[in-house]
Amino acid sequence: MAKKKRPLQRAGKQNNTRQAPVSTMDAFSNPAARIGWGTMDLLQATEYPMTRLTQNYQLLTSLYRENWIIQNIIATIPNDMIRKWYQIKSGIGPESVKQMARLEMQTQIRKKLLLGMYWGRLYGGAAGVILVKGHTDMSLPLDLGTVLPGSFLGLQILDRWNGIYPESSLVNDPADPDFGLPEYYVIRDDEDGQTAVRVHHSRVIRFIGRDLPWMEQVTENYWGESEIEAIYNEVVKRDNVSGNIAALTFRANVNYMEADGLDQMLSTTNAEIQRRFWNTLQAQAIFESNFGTRIINKGDAIHNTQYTFTGLSDVYDCIMMDVSGAARTPVTKLFGRSPAGLNATGDSDMQNYYDYIDGLRETTLRPIIERILPVMALSAWGVIPDDLEIDFPSMWTPDAQERAEITERRTNAVLAAYQNDLVDMSTAMQELQAIAEETGVFGKISDDNIAAAKGQTYSSNRMMRDPLAGIMPSGILEGEAAGTNGENY
Repeated sequence: MAKKKRPLQRAGKQNNTRQAPVSTMDAFSNPAARIGWGTMDLLQATEYPMTRLTQNYQLLTSLYRENWIIQNIIATIPNDMIRKWYQIKSGIGPESVKQMARLEMQTQIRKKLLLGMYWGRLYGGAAGVILVKGHTDMSLPLDLGTVLPGSFLGLQILDRWNGIYPESSLVNDPADPDFGLPEYYVIRDDEDGQTAVRVHHSRVIRFIGRDLPWMEQVTENYWGESEIEAIYNEVVKRDNVSGNIAALTFRANVNYMEADGLDQMLSTTNAEIQRRFWNTLQAQAIFESNFGTRIINKGDAIHNTQYTFTGLSDVYDCIMMDVSGAARTPVTKLFGRSPAGLNATGDSDMQNYYDYIDGLRETTLRPIIERILPVMALSAWGVIPDDLEIDFPSMWTPDAQERAEITERRTNAVLAAYQNDLVDMSTAMQELQAIAEETGVFGKISDDNIAAAKGQTYSSNRMMRDPLAGIMPSGILEGEAAGTNGENY
């Protein structure tokens, strides 16, 4: 028997009556103490209005031109992402690598990528249009079969406010990397507003700032959020604190003099008496230097007030740390200052920062490189190798002592596996060759050496050196027989 469904209405109610939704409250509230939700608490008066600072082109441009901290925030992370360039992992020869390097220099690809990331972080969106010689109809999808040797001309970088604008139609193919993004982009002439070129999305490399939820992404015309929007309030605090600290230096040493009946003189006396009083003060100021004396009437009193700057440095450091945290950049790198505190080196902060940069290179830079690399390969070599891959070297570079310790540990691990016959000599040499870049040694092990050592184990090589190694006791093999001049034989 089928189980009956539980009725949605109470007995006696009509079934066509719809229940109103019930709201539940699970917030803390103490009205008597004015603490918590819905009370007259100062914290409850806090609001976060939607400002969308990213859409304020004039403000973003002014901040970038006038504020050195904003310039550092925009440029530091892209510079570190590009500083250690990608490495090609393929069977191509050294001459092919040089050809690719020449093409990169001719097209200034590293500089163009930097500019794209700069304006993407500043304005929330920028684009790099792939330029190929002979491709006059940019509205067609990029066909790699039509890319000839020497035809790659580089990238044209345009920001979202000056030149390139997405159309409303979206890519509806889930297999496309740009699925859900604009299918076409329009490059306009800013002088007359006319469309100059219509570009297919396969020819466009997108640069954005911070990712946004879908509805906000639609609001921003399928671009991202400017890096400045999340940092703006912290930068405002820092500039005001810095300006106030500078203004306090003018009040570090203030002299004041007591004058009997000053209020009456200024309010009731005629202008001539006030002018004479002002001339007296002005003459005293001229006579007095920073280290001089002031002449006053006998019986008058003059006082000196000095301002102490204790605690201001702590306040400024806290503000700098807030800006640094919002920018996701260490204070030592963003502000160019040395680490503070006893025995502080900043190594842990920099290592965490470099781990963050390594992650950005994999998630942000790799898709960009892998998009233009086939075009560059066809332009430089005429073919795309089947094993064409790229790798990014680690940002963190160990010092000499750390490198020596790493080399010792890694080498001993490989030798232990080889001496216990867990791997043959060829495999051990491959492992040593693999750590050559990290350790700086074993770089001369060639593929021919590895092939020649294939199948050779530690035991077999030992037998070849000593034919008696398989039948004599281990103590004799270690030199005990040598100590008895061979009498044990």
